[in-house]
Amino acid sequence: MKHVLSVLVENQAGVLNKITGLFARRAFNIESLAVGVTDDESISRITMIVDGGNSAVDQVEKQLNKLVCVIKVREIKEENVVGKELIIIKLNASSKTRGEIKDLCDIMNAKIEDISSTTVTVELADTPARVELFQNMLRPYSILEVARTGLIAVQKGSSFMG
Repeated sequence: MKHVLSVLVENQAGVLNKITGLFARRAFNIESLAVGVTDDESISRITMIVDGGNSAVDQVEKQLNKLVCVIKVREIKEENVVGKELIIIKLNASSKTRGEIKDLCDIMNAKIEDISSTTVTVELADTPARVELFQNMLRPYSILEVARTGLIAVQKGSSFMG
């Protein structure tokens, strides 16, 4: 079962290493990890997707809360997530395939960010499922490079972490 964890931490060197080390020591896999500074530059938000049972995730949350650098931990239930993932894909493109790639981008609301005589680079910010679909739809065009951010998320509604 996949769980989305949102963790507010002090924005300082070594914090990410402490957190990922905690997961590594317990042989707990992080499927996706995104980190960014919040509106307060002294605080960062880490959004993680982890795969495990409820008891394992509860144990990890308790261990995270014991770290001095961690301000707050919250699991966001899937039905309460407002989240996006960014993907940038560079593809082989000829004059023949460029139009087909543009059509796929139009259908998926993706943007063409760069174009050359032999390549097209596209981006899409959407749900992880739509990002995965878009990447799969582009596979026939010979993907040269892929960069994905992982999910960034906040909880729906008036509840917030601070």
